Amino acid sequence: MVSMNEKIMIVDDEKEIADLIELYLKNDGYNVYKFYKGMDALKCAESEKMDLAILDIMLPDVDGFHICQKIRERYFYTIIMLFSKNVCIEMRDNQLPS
Repeated sequence: MVSMNEKIMIVDDEKEIADLIELYLKNDGYNVYKFYKGMDALKCAESEKMDLAILDIMLPDVDGFHICQKIRERYFYTIIMLFSKNVCIEMRDNQLPS
């Protein structure tokens, strides 16, 4: 059984994906903080300690790696990174900025 105090951050600009993840997590009793933009998630991360973050890599304003780095400067909770097939191919081909 999940404690009602456990907080999960979802960051994905694809609303259908973020909404679906939110639906499943809320049904299991988690408190969900959902963001479609990375900057909004960063603001939340500065003030709220989460138990888990689920981050999309490719966001319109700031990438998921940057959000992960900023979270790691303060916290050490688990972070799950979401990759699309195209991102994996770009990373393999070294087309993403470091």
